[in-house]
Amino acid sequence: MTTPRRTSDATAPTRRLTTAQALIAFLARQYTERDGRRHRLIDATWGIFGHGNVAGIGQALVESGPAMPYLQGRSEQAMVHAAVGYARQSGRLSAHAVTTSIGPGATNLVTGAALATVNHLPVLLLPGDTFATRPADPVLQQLEVPHAGDVSVNDCLRPVSRYFDRITRPEALIPAALQAMRTLADPAETGAVTLALPQDVQAEAYDWPAEFFATRVWNVRRPAPDPYELEQAVRAVRAARRPLIVAGGGVHHSAAEETLAAFAAATRIPVASTQAGKGSLRHDHPADVGGIGHTGTAPADALAREADLVIGVGTRYTDFTTASGTLFAGPAVRFLNLNITGFDAHKLAALPLVADARTALQALGEALGARGHHVDPVYESEYTDAKDRWERRVDAAYATADPDACPTQAQVLGLLDELVTEDDILINAAGSLPGDLHKLWRARSPRQYHVEYGYSCMGYEIPAALGVQLAAPGRPVWALVGDGTYLMNPTEIVTAVQERLPVKLVILQNHGYASIGGLSESVGAERLGTAYRHRTAEGAFDGPPLPVDLAANAASLGMRVLRAGTVGELRAALAEARAADRPTCVYVETETADTVSGPPPAQAWWDVPVAETATRPSAVEARKEYDRQIAARRRHL
Repeated sequence: MTTPRRTSDATAPTRRLTTAQALIAFLARQYTERDGRRHRLIDATWGIFGHGNVAGIGQALVESGPAMPYLQGRSEQAMVHAAVGYARQSGRLSAHAVTTSIGPGATNLVTGAALATVNHLPVLLLPGDTFATRPADPVLQQLEVPHAGDVSVNDCLRPVSRYFDRITRPEALIPAALQAMRTLADPAETGAVTLALPQDVQAEAYDWPAEFFATRVWNVRRPAPDPYELEQAVRAVRAARRPLIVAGGGVHHSAAEETLAAFAAATRIPVASTQAGKGSLRHDHPADVGGIGHTGTAPADALAREADLVIGVGTRYTDFTTASGTLFAGPAVRFLNLNITGFDAHKLAALPLVADARTALQALGEALGARGHHVDPVYESEYTDAKDRWERRVDAAYATADPDACPTQAQVLGLLDELVTEDDILINAAGSLPGDLHKLWRARSPRQYHVEYGYSCMGYEIPAALGVQLAAPGRPVWALVGDGTYLMNPTEIVTAVQERLPVKLVILQNHGYASIGGLSESVGAERLGTAYRHRTAEGAFDGPPLPVDLAANAASLGMRVLRAGTVGELRAALAEARAADRPTCVYVETETADTVSGPPPAQAWWDVPVAETATRPSAVEARKEYDRQIAARRRHL
């Protein structure tokens, strides 16, 4: 393909590079800045190479040398998870790019892209694409669509990307790359960004304007609240008698933790947290009442049921937070939402305060403080007493009296609770662990609690731990996984070994999908397909556990493995893992018998529809309970 040597200004200096070389050189000079601190926007590129990107992006990375660090992945989905972990730990101010070939390499990005966009976390996806010039049609791995010649498998990424473009001409990269950076750095719009790169265009040369490669700094805005909305918010807070703050992930994204702590200390308004917002306050802050919703604590959910004003700070109000529309039961309850996006600020017919979370809390606190405002001392005593009672329930779930006993899952968390400091970071995403962590974990620092529950993607934890460790070198990083999650995506253990990243992996073996098993039983599906066991002669999966040795598997991938069979052995293994300077796995088979004390049950409902007609007694009874619960649902208008 011949490219004319032209620029917008014939006298302006140019650089002749391939499209891929130009893109990598451009990315190496992009920065974000917030509060006077500058960060590299694209700090590294993950990649797995094939015919669709090896001669383009692959060669460009070789040319760039140390200007663009390269990280080798083993699974395309896992590379995105690692990039997301890095972005979250970096406060969304720095991100990674991910490059793949065409075909399955590109479609393997979709799950990770959805996770990034759902959680508002930046990641740049650079999948290869089929030939723009179509010299051979189809090429290897090309999807043919008879009614549309311009469709490729990369179009699967459109609905899960905040920005998508296909670069069919070299010069089209210039506006597309600028739009991509704008989106990644925008606190309201950020998520997965996709630039699909046809393999011939990647290798095509062009005379690029030199100014394309100038250093660019993208300001991460802190928009202030509108004066009218702020006045309405002040009136609402001052009128409330039982207000409750719901802290979401936006508190962390805005680095508003200290501002929230000061606001809560001044007003004495209790603070409950979503999964994404947990750690917004330290667990021992007097106003912290723990997680809210289906996986929340008894104090937080009790307060939610009687609140007359719910102040959402950076939350999306997912069904787990609202208990599927049944939690906020006060007859006159109203909502005030501080959120950087108008879409989320208006949820639940709320009074909106559209602004950066930290800026909005500062403005609201100043407006209230000028005239003095705090809740009634009786209300304060009510929630602090309830918090003390809950802490005793946590202590009971964590208790490990017999060092020779097989530990429960809650006791595993309790042993970690004994061990960690504010430096440690815990990562989880799916199964029964998120519920136990949300109810029980005592967060000691803003970025200690890393539970991905927007998409709740099994297989996120191990690769995310790599990204977090890259963003937080020197801090102990723990990936907590059940056996079902481990089997989904263990491949990046190899990358951890290769990069000498001392992540700590804790595998809890309970022989199946424990969380979905319990849910299945509660909705009348009788735990079908949730146990990892041999099939019996009758056809059911209720024979002996499968002889799968996950510890041996982790060891075969290069990890050091510590096996623990008792509480005492587990305590020692966790301590040894924490001190290790290489990737280390702690493997433990947990006690699941009903006779063993576990975490408190769910404190609020979650809507999973039950069969309306059924012949099996379990489903009939489950439907009766479902009808009883659903009667409490309401729309907040």
